[in-house]
Amino acid sequence: MVTFPNCKINLGLNVLQKRKDGFHDIETVFSPIPLYDVLEIVSSLKETSESKNTGIPIGEFENNLCLKAFHLVKKDFPQLPEIKMHLHKAIPIGAGLGGGSADAAFTLLLLNKKYHLNIPEQQLFNYSLQLGSDCPFFLLNQPCLAKGRGELLEPIPLSLSGYKILILNPGIHISTKELFQEIIPAFPIKKIKDIISQPLSTWKNELVNDFEKIVFKKYPQVKEIKENMYQHGAIYSAMTGTGSTVFGIFDVQKYFNYSIENHFHKWLPLN
Repeated sequence: MVTFPNCKINLGLNVLQKRKDGFHDIETVFSPIPLYDVLEIVSSLKETSESKNTGIPIGEFENNLCLKAFHLVKKDFPQLPEIKMHLHKAIPIGAGLGGGSADAAFTLLLLNKKYHLNIPEQQLFNYSLQLGSDCPFFLLNQPCLAKGRGELLEPIPLSLSGYKILILNPGIHISTKELFQEIIPAFPIKKIKDIISQPLSTWKNELVNDFEKIVFKKYPQVKEIKENMYQHGAIYSAMTGTGSTVFGIFDVQKYFNYSIENHFHKWLPLN
């Protein structure tokens, strides 16, 4: 059985405060975008499960979130057979797009469907939260205001139909853990939910990703990409998550010509 995990962008990202458990409370909007990995799972007659990675290399598959998701489920459902897993990776890694979290969440959904496990939604949520703070979002996979670690999700009526998005990744792998160690938490003057409800043309001056200042200082080329997005007509542009991917939202009715050599880029319709 095959499934197609998609990724997400962050519309605004505020780091509010550090918690006693070591995590941070955040405020952001997750919005799914149609850029996909490919995940296949078939049953195996062998004594141990096997895994394969094509496309973008992910390193040792044994440490991949997909296999961790499988072992979480198998612990509670020992009747699960061993499997062969094939992940074709197209979503850049360490890029703020949540591709690894999406793969893990879609693994849970695929196992539940393929093997008729009838896992309750709350249990799927609990599994996903053990795999990553933004994994629960991919179980809903619709625009959501996210709070807490990113697991407190509120679906919102966000529509970007009529626009297109350009995502551009400079191939820089950024450590989320290191950025959280450097961030100075603060509550914003205006909540992201209120900003998102305004016309898109107002987002440029108000919708902020708190991690941009740190990343732009370390990697000026990421800042340059954002600036170039605006120079070429973006209505709104920002780094997504902890980077290094930058996206721009454009009016499809306006002429657009954008080319940066040696960068990953793709048009995505936001319908």
